[in-house]
Amino acid sequence: MKNKAPYKPAQHRLLIIAVVVAALCAPTVYADCGKNKILFSCPTIKGKKIEVCDSGKTIDYSFGKAQKKPEIAIKIPREKASTFQWAGIGRYESYAIDIPNGKATYNVFWGVDRLSDEHAVEAGVNVLIDQKLMTTVKCSGENIVNNIQGLDLKATE
Repeated sequence: MKNKAPYKPAQHRLLIIAVVVAALCAPTVYADCGKNKILFSCPTIKGKKIEVCDSGKTIDYSFGKAQKKPEIAIKIPREKASTFQWAGIGRYESYAIDIPNGKATYNVFWGVDRLSDEHAVEAGVNVLIDQKLMTTVKCSGENIVNNIQGLDLKATE
């Protein structure tokens, strides 16, 4: 049987301190669906991120700098969210999900002109206060994830 190295409590404490410091210094990731279904995600023109997740009982919306605590983070009961689904007719295919939050509604949208040569996608979020459009934040056009199509929510009125 080999002799084990003697236990040194000071080394053990240093190891624990090193692990705790490393964990505290690691970047905190916010605005991430994790294991939940991503309904929509995109980087914006100004370097922020729009994300909508389906957590089963809730629909989660976040907006802010990627890899940072979101500026806006909302979880609403699934029955409060609504969706617009393209009916399959017309040149513009579009989908949207409305996330209400008090007097504000975040209308996350995705659309494409099916008949144009470019098939350019337009996506982002319209921010409405008391049903009045206050601003639109557009996606940069790259790395857009759109899983709103076929979403089982009540129809937007």
